[in-house]
Amino acid sequence: MSKEHSIDPDLVREIAKLISETDLTEIEVERGDLRIRVARQVMPQPVAQNYAVPMAPAMAVPQTLAPPQAPAAGPAATPAAADLGAHPGAVRSPMVGTAYRRPSPGANAFIEIGTQVKAGDKLLLVEAMKTFNEIVAPKAGTVTHILVEDGQPVEYGEPLVVIE
Repeated sequence: MSKEHSIDPDLVREIAKLISETDLTEIEVERGDLRIRVARQVMPQPVAQNYAVPMAPAMAVPQTLAPPQAPAAGPAATPAAADLGAHPGAVRSPMVGTAYRRPSPGANAFIEIGTQVKAGDKLLLVEAMKTFNEIVAPKAGTVTHILVEDGQPVEYGEPLVVIE
């Protein structure tokens, strides 16, 4: 291969860095008959998040425990995620990552229990491989349960929020 047709690794690194720092998914550079294309794979955000994910068997609850009377103020006081996993309004994580309830540490949370949402409203973020992925409401309704804490690791298919 002649010097004229050799690939410049520094150029490829520079293009890859440009892609990672921007919202671009693909860049193509052409010099004479040499063409370099650098692309990254972007995971599409599903609109409806109804995944058939096998859940661990729920533990039997003694009959002496009464169900909660009203929605709690925070995720720690909500029913176990496994109990809500089969709920038709459960919004599940489309990936493994870290859930964030707010856009930045000092900002207000996207949603709270009792928040009215429309289809497409941002509920929270899941960060995976330094990319923040918006988790949006698949339908309109009221947020009745928030099953994750800010900064909590989440698994694929794990219920994050319940909308009724």
